[in-house]
Amino acid sequence: MAPAKFYIGLMSGTSADGIDLALVDFNAGDVALVASYYQAYDNMTRQNITELYLPSNNEIDRAFSLDITLAHQFSDAIKALLKQEELVPDDIIAIGNHGQTIRHRPTQNSEIEAPFTLQLGCNQTLAVLTGIRVIGDFRTKDIALGGQGAPLVPAFHQFLLPPAQRDTFLVNIGGIANLTFLPKKDSTRNVLGFDTGPGNALLDAWCFKHSGDRFDNNGDWGKSGTINQALLMQLLSDDYFSRLAPKSTGREYFTLQWLEHFISPFKITAVDVQATLTALTACSISAEIRKISNSADVYLCGGGIENDFCYKLIKQELNDFNINKIHALKLNNNALEAMAFAWLAFAYDKKIYGNIPAVTGARKSAVLGCEFFA
Repeated sequence: MAPAKFYIGLMSGTSADGIDLALVDFNAGDVALVASYYQAYDNMTRQNITELYLPSNNEIDRAFSLDITLAHQFSDAIKALLKQEELVPDDIIAIGNHGQTIRHRPTQNSEIEAPFTLQLGCNQTLAVLTGIRVIGDFRTKDIALGGQGAPLVPAFHQFLLPPAQRDTFLVNIGGIANLTFLPKKDSTRNVLGFDTGPGNALLDAWCFKHSGDRFDNNGDWGKSGTINQALLMQLLSDDYFSRLAPKSTGREYFTLQWLEHFISPFKITAVDVQATLTALTACSISAEIRKISNSADVYLCGGGIENDFCYKLIKQELNDFNINKIHALKLNNNALEAMAFAWLAFAYDKKIYGNIPAVTGARKSAVLGCEFFA
């Protein structure tokens, strides 16, 4: 029997739209995306996830029932990927399972006695259902070491991309937006990475509330409105945007309730709020980039790059930077984050550090994850 040779990375982001899988070959240390697969969540699953982003009734029963339900859905998606590629479980070395984040509380505050992060999609159940070893729970050790537990993808980006002649940013616009800064070749600066603030989360929530659509297709609705500069400045005055990195955040912070607090003094139409929220995503990303570098190549990825209005605003804000979508690097936008968690499983096996202390704030670098067997 030929030895197993592939890793599967599994990612479901804070937008809670579905499951992204990446089948990856790390032969000789190179990264090769062999195949990808996407399975959308049905409306009930998405609702069950998003309702857990904020405190509510009977959370323990609901969360840990969903933990098992999602493991079954993850298993179905993996089996579909294997069938698509005519593979069997023995062809897979391990599954790197990020899971579905429902709460990310990386800093102690008046409400939270101790920092934590919680991802659903039971690793043990997934291993049993697929017959494949699972490596998961990647964020907990970094938090135990005093870090934010996020973002973890900068270590993968550093592994994936060799140093370039210019500073490089990779900006992922998911439910929450985050960036990776890769210093130019021979620079003495550190790799950096952090969450810049809301990406698609508020845009999607506001759009769904006022139109019933899950997202603003191409940003067309937001583009038809007018950006309210006074409201935009109020939104950007939130402490999160001025906070120094390391920093990370989640859907439980940037909520519709958070937004309503700022909107209440304004008489403003729903479409103008959508336009302003699009500008919030673009301006918060752009401001953080300018704090780090005054000349760089910027590559945008994630679901947010399908919002043409947001992409145009970022290009306007960074008109003296070289702005491209991730495709310019010949990388698959839909599979990139899932590839990162395939790499974290590979890194676990090879005892490669999966976090960067300058990014997460952890006291030291560490091999991340725990393994689960069928």
